[in-house]
Amino acid sequence: MTGHPQRTYDVRTYGCQMNVHDSERISGLLDAAGYARAADGAEPDVVVFNTCAVRENADNKLYGNLGHLLPVKKSRPGMQIAVGGCLAQKDQGTIVDRAPWVDVVFGTHNIGSLPVLLERARHNDEAQVEIHEALEVFPSSLPTRRDSTYAAWVSISVGCNNTCTFCIVPSLRGKERNRRARDVLAEVRALVEQGVLEVTLLGQNVNSYGSDLGDRAAFGKLLRACGEVEGLERVRFTSPHPKDFTDDVIDAMAATPNVMPQLHMPLQSGSSEVLKRMQRSYRQERFLDIVGKVRAAMPDAAITTDIIVGFPGETEDDFSQTLHVVREAQFASAYTFQYSIRPGTPAATMSDQVPREVVQERYERLVDMQEQVSWDSNRDLVGRRVEVLVAEGEGRKDGATHRRSGRARDNRLVHFAAPADATRVRPGDVVETVVTYAAPHHLIADGELLAHRRTRAGDVWAARESSCGGAAADVDAATGPVPVSLGMPLVRPAG
Repeated sequence: MTGHPQRTYDVRTYGCQMNVHDSERISGLLDAAGYARAADGAEPDVVVFNTCAVRENADNKLYGNLGHLLPVKKSRPGMQIAVGGCLAQKDQGTIVDRAPWVDVVFGTHNIGSLPVLLERARHNDEAQVEIHEALEVFPSSLPTRRDSTYAAWVSISVGCNNTCTFCIVPSLRGKERNRRARDVLAEVRALVEQGVLEVTLLGQNVNSYGSDLGDRAAFGKLLRACGEVEGLERVRFTSPHPKDFTDDVIDAMAATPNVMPQLHMPLQSGSSEVLKRMQRSYRQERFLDIVGKVRAAMPDAAITTDIIVGFPGETEDDFSQTLHVVREAQFASAYTFQYSIRPGTPAATMSDQVPREVVQERYERLVDMQEQVSWDSNRDLVGRRVEVLVAEGEGRKDGATHRRSGRARDNRLVHFAAPADATRVRPGDVVETVVTYAAPHHLIADGELLAHRRTRAGDVWAARESSCGGAAADVDAATGPVPVSLGMPLVRPAG
């Protein structure tokens, strides 16, 4: 960026994994344009809000944050504020009307325009609003900056063809578009070359992959193809839709060793009548049938879900059906939400809205039940040997050990004891340990490690820490820092 090579930025992300992935692209674009990420605690020259329009009061949160930045901007000549994401796509020009100190507004379909829009706003000294109604460049063709050295999102599709009555996403993300499998696999291989051990295949409706390629079996084939990528240890995907969940996908999951025994599949409601009003295209029996087939093929699989309580017209009997499915499916965990009106969705105008106090009471009952189901499920793992991919963060020190954290193969969070010496366990390394205690939302392994495998991902993390002045010095000399861009031709699950 001519004349301003040291301008700094901060990207603030709200919403689902699609937005997290888009923020990686935004950061990569700004890096490529000559910006630098702002240091922790420092005031950046550019603040980018990557917004979500799904949750209630998303606009109030945005305008509150923008209001807090107004005095900061007044005190820092040249500071810029950009707003992107789903709320920008939805509200478009009204953002600048309500917050005229915003410099750039861009949508979900044109994140690649951000550096140019920032420069144009500086040059013209006026706000730039650019919202495209359709995707022109697939996001994965853009540079990216990843915080993790060991795990990465890989977008296989964008957009959604479903018409769920509670969801505004299809109107903001557009119709579904799929990437060619060869391009997906090329990106996966490039990531593995950089040290990545785990990829999560990402799509608004990930298992409908192939719908515009003329191949209904394309997603199962893609999973099997990921199994052939040497050095790729873990494959996950989110979020699948029950209506597109076919037996060949279950077969591919079970037959491909690096596809993890974990499934996040949104239920939304256990009532077939409510599902009908939601236009979810499946019923209770179909959902439980998929769960049964997954458990038959992968007995140790952890299944998680999303549930909405209090959708318009939900009766006590409807809610009891949701509780029935929670008991039958034995979810490892669930993202539970109280229904709230999303302007612009068909459900927002339904006349039989459930009173707030009723929704709250049902929500509390659901949370209590799911908490117990999760705890019982985790208790069954006490004494079990688990493989853990170590996450970022030093954890709590306790004498000669550290309390570290990571994810088991089934994606459960595991806190474990690791030695606090020069051979310490690094993010991206893989350890094996035994579960000694279970809580509803995590496992604890307080014993000695049974195995510790140093990985290339750990080497890359150590090299990055060393180059940033960190304490990591035990670095493989052949390993360079993690690349910040990948030029290949999106904390709530998407969907």
